[in-house]
Amino acid sequence: MKKFLVFGLAAAMLFTLGSCKSSKESQYKAAYDQAKQQELAQGSVQATDAIEIAPVSTTTASPSSVDQTYREEKVVLAVGEQGSLKAFSVVCGSFVSKTNAEALKGTLVSEGYNAFVVQNPATGMYRVVCASYDDRQKAAEARAQFKANHPGDADFQKAWLLYNK
Repeated sequence: MKKFLVFGLAAAMLFTLGSCKSSKESQYKAAYDQAKQQELAQGSVQATDAIEIAPVSTTTASPSSVDQTYREEKVVLAVGEQGSLKAFSVVCGSFVSKTNAEALKGTLVSEGYNAFVVQNPATGMYRVVCASYDDRQKAAEARAQFKANHPGDADFQKAWLLYNK
């Protein structure tokens, strides 16, 4: 019975103390509200100013300006169609887990890529490949196009070329 009474008193004290707001907290809220009102007032004044929009120009990279650097590894096909692995591949993800690599492969296939998974037996790493070519220049162009198709994805911006030695 004593335990129940002590527990009840402790709960009541916590509820009472927890429901009280400190004067500092209300001062911070008042200052925040005032700053927010000033910001809104300034924002409405700035919104009436004219905004000049510059024309957008696009340029396409010439084939010689495409980065053709690559990494050499000996890899074997882990998941995908036989014959899909060529000399130069665009790697868009590397995983220790085969399950994670297969998940990314599935995502890329749903986007229309002919993706597959290769494994480096020396390191045990699984590489997700979104394109593979016999020509290094074509692979470099495919990597540039892949990055351009995913501008907001920081991981895909790290895509690299793999030379299967």
